[in-house]
Amino acid sequence: MAGLDIAFYGSSLVSAYWNGAATYYRGIIRALAARGHRVTFYEPDAYDRQKHRDIADPPWAKVVVYPATPDGLHRALEAGRGADVVVKASGVGVFDDELAEGVLSIRRPDGLAIYWDVDAPATLAELKEKPEAVLNRLVPDYDMVLTYGGGPPVIAAFATLGARRCVPVYNALDPDTHHPVPYDARFDTDLTFLGNRLPDREARVEQFFLDAAARLPDRRFLLAGNGWHDKPVPSNVRAIGHVYTADHNALNCSGLAVLNISRQSMAEMGYSPATRVFEAAGAAACLITDAWVGIEEFLEPGTEVLVARDGAEVAEHVAALTKDRAQAIGQAALRRVLAEHTYDNRAVLVEQLLTGAETGVREGV
Repeated sequence: MAGLDIAFYGSSLVSAYWNGAATYYRGIIRALAARGHRVTFYEPDAYDRQKHRDIADPPWAKVVVYPATPDGLHRALEAGRGADVVVKASGVGVFDDELAEGVLSIRRPDGLAIYWDVDAPATLAELKEKPEAVLNRLVPDYDMVLTYGGGPPVIAAFATLGARRCVPVYNALDPDTHHPVPYDARFDTDLTFLGNRLPDREARVEQFFLDAAARLPDRRFLLAGNGWHDKPVPSNVRAIGHVYTADHNALNCSGLAVLNISRQSMAEMGYSPATRVFEAAGAAACLITDAWVGIEEFLEPGTEVLVARDGAEVAEHVAALTKDRAQAIGQAALRRVLAEHTYDNRAVLVEQLLTGAETGVREGV
């Protein structure tokens, strides 16, 4: 099969700064490139992301950084005209409406236009609150909606909006970038949480992480991510700010356990494993996650992941966790994700969807 030319319009491929989709983009696109497809990633020069690059332009994708101006947008869209597949990702942050319309306008008559939603719960909530939103009108015009997660509730919601088809393409592990590494004293702790401070996450961080820390004053907690510098925290919590992706493996490998806290909207929707879930599992970290519907589709509670309904249960897990049990859980999670949840697995699904050759491919997971 000849490889496809794909024009992908997203937030950023080269910077994870205020850009939680970076790891997801990299994993999917790198795996597609390994299967012979050619991806050009168009990203705006916005939010100081170019000043906080995590990676140089990769060999497996062409990166085009365009000025965040109307003229820059126009030139970027024209450059993508002629591709076999044009992709508009959600949450670019600038000119999202114009991009959503522009990608449809440059689709070849025999090509595909894909809306790829990397935060379906937020998108669906906005579309419900704002019937006049441009995307409400455009969803039926796309050949397909792919989503970062969400499972049956998201599929049904996009169908209601007129989507011709909606398929979850879940987060996964890239074992070349996320894997076990030696202990690093900078990140030595009993429980680590990594996540930016966002409005629909903050209350859950208080509930699951800060409450657990307050219950275990003799244990050490590490808070990483943007925006927490002025957040009041218990004295046993150390806030370290942004952690570049190059240090994520060391962060995951150097504490007793790692905590995943879903944003409120994703927890309510279910079937939405965060990138951090697979990053931690790929590093063979012992993962504790907040409870959400569908977790068992990805990791087995009790053996491959520990599940907590609130901060009290997080504290119970940490207090009872021995180093040996933490290592056993981490190794079991690593085996599971390497077998079933790599970006190579996801790229097979995406390729099948884009080429129409879907026989025998299980959608989503």
